[in-house]
Amino acid sequence: MKIVILDGERANPGDLSWDGIASLGELTVYGHTPPELTAERIADNDVVIVDHTEITRAVIEACPSIRLITLFATGYNVIDIQAAREHGIPVCNSPAYSTNAVAQMALAHLLEITSQVGRHNRAIHDGAWLNSEDFGSTVAGLTELTGKTAGIVGYGAIGQAFGRILKAMGLKLLVWSRHPRHELEDENTHYVNLDELFAQSDIVSLHVPLNDETRGMIDRNAIAKMKDGAILINTARGALLNEADAAEALRSGKLRALGADVVSEEPILPTNPLLSAPNVNLTPHVGWAPKETRERLLGIVAENIRRFRDGHPQNVVNGVR
Repeated sequence: MKIVILDGERANPGDLSWDGIASLGELTVYGHTPPELTAERIADNDVVIVDHTEITRAVIEACPSIRLITLFATGYNVIDIQAAREHGIPVCNSPAYSTNAVAQMALAHLLEITSQVGRHNRAIHDGAWLNSEDFGSTVAGLTELTGKTAGIVGYGAIGQAFGRILKAMGLKLLVWSRHPRHELEDENTHYVNLDELFAQSDIVSLHVPLNDETRGMIDRNAIAKMKDGAILINTARGALLNEADAAEALRSGKLRALGADVVSEEPILPTNPLLSAPNVNLTPHVGWAPKETRERLLGIVAENIRRFRDGHPQNVVNGVR
């Protein structure tokens, strides 16, 4: 079995071993693959592993050797699922590998906004505390989270993990999901519709996949339904957010702050309106990237290939078995 990794640099920039995957076949690894080289690099490989390289219908039809596509990701919007299904190719994702890490990143953004650690650190290094007449030197407003209400949009594994953290800190949860699981409700966790969630939440955190239904779901109309001064957190997908509308809301003060690990086009473009908006904290899509998390990811992908080889594919997202 011949295996090609088209864009392995993010999953393994050199601090992990490819041995688990290499033991399953003849392995070729590319750090990145531009679109014009995708079909050429797939060539006669049986198994294609991707992170963010698009596998379009044209690529699938140009590469009849493909027997399996598996992803270094949970989301699979870079794959033409329908074309793969028509050609009998299973597409396997990697679920739940980054659940705790992404929840941790959502918390990091929320704490940066409410506790302003980075801003105070920079002020100290610029001399603000040295020149203070008091033992403390507050350069930005701080917020206590206990007693606040957090709205979690998407209550899957990551939303639930983030929710557990917030409840431990004394927050109440309002949650929305396409498929509510009411057994997860308790005295501090309640399913509501989106309008209720927006209207009642001090913090709104996004944890839904990107699809036709969710693309641009947080736009000026959704933001208008939110509390004045609400905090918005996005560690899911950048295109869930209409960034121009969010920037306008940040400038007007309708939104107090935005913490985001993702943007609509990555790497971020110099024209992205969030770069010029106030009270924006950005990280470069690294919530999933701790070493422990990436090691788990490589193990899931190896197991996806092993199970496929043995005739029992797992984590199939397009129904082909």
